[in-house]
Amino acid sequence: MSKQNSLTNAIQQLISAILKVLGYHNTPKRTWHQHVVPYQEGWAVRREGNKRITSKHHKQGTAIRKAKTLAKRYNADVIIHRASGGIRKRISYKD
Repeated sequence: MSKQNSLTNAIQQLISAILKVLGYHNTPKRTWHQHVVPYQEGWAVRREGNKRITSKHHKQGTAIRKAKTLAKRYNADVIIHRASGGIRKRISYKD
């Protein structure tokens, strides 16, 4: 291994150690998958991993259309839930 390669590796390890101490871990990126879920008296669209909802709708069909629009924009999936909470259908818009 040349001095250049060993120096490069040492710098990379140092940077990784500093980032780890500062709280920047190599966590996987969040996805843009959209979930259509029951919400209060209607339906909501929620991005996977979010606590907050993206939009509220009276009808499930309207929520599905909104979720499809977002999923197409971000090459993600739409996961449609039943009123009981179980998954009814998954639609993929990945390239």
